[in-house]
Amino acid sequence: ETAAPNLTGHAAFHARVASNVLATILRDLDARPAAEDNERTRLQALLGSTETNLDALNQDLCKRIQSGKMDTRIQGLLEHLKATTIAQVEVDQPRYSGLATAKD
Repeated sequence: ETAAPNLTGHAAFHARVASNVLATILRDLDARPAAEDNERTRLQALLGSTETNLDALNQDLCKRIQSGKMDTRIQGLLEHLKATTIAQVEVDQPRYSGLATAKD
């Protein structure tokens, strides 16, 4: 707020980029714990797993999709993918025009 109005050209551009990156990091730090907890819970239910490691759960999901054992006919898969994507877009692009529609 103090420096940016006094900057021009490349310096002003870099200040805006830095500000946007910082805002994204702050949103991520705020949203990440709840988003990961929700994702973990959905994946455990979807996969019928008691695994708690989110990376392992996602790897299992990917393997099942790649092998054809899981596809869009599986109850809850599309809902999980949509919820996970929305949570990430809320961090990365909170003013994305389609976000409100996607949440409906």
